[in-house]
Amino acid sequence: MKGLLLVAHGSRRRQSNEEVATVAEALKNRVQQQYDHTAHAFLELAEPSIPQGIDLLINKGVTQITVLPYFLSAGRHVQEDVPGIVQEKQKLHPGVDITIAPYIGEANEMLDALVSISNNAL
Repeated sequence: MKGLLLVAHGSRRRQSNEEVATVAEALKNRVQQQYDHTAHAFLELAEPSIPQGIDLLINKGVTQITVLPYFLSAGRHVQEDVPGIVQEKQKLHPGVDITIAPYIGEANEMLDALVSISNNAL
């Protein structure tokens, strides 16, 4: 079984965290052909944490997890923190394949989205 875990930074603002949950739910509806389960998690300041999100998927029987970093730039969180957490969980669950997708700021589609959004502002 395959699972997708959308990972965001997390915020002290409840509304910001709820926004991530809403994005994850919309994503779930779009990727249900590719992934059996979709969830979201936060690096810090909110729950579920990344380890909790991974455990949630594993507890649902997921054996292939794609972690999707919901970050715009390749700062320390993208380069070090998220991979470090994933590596620790991978050691604890060697029978589960956990990979990290490119962060959204790196995706070519982001340029298309920025153009579209800027055109809507005209």
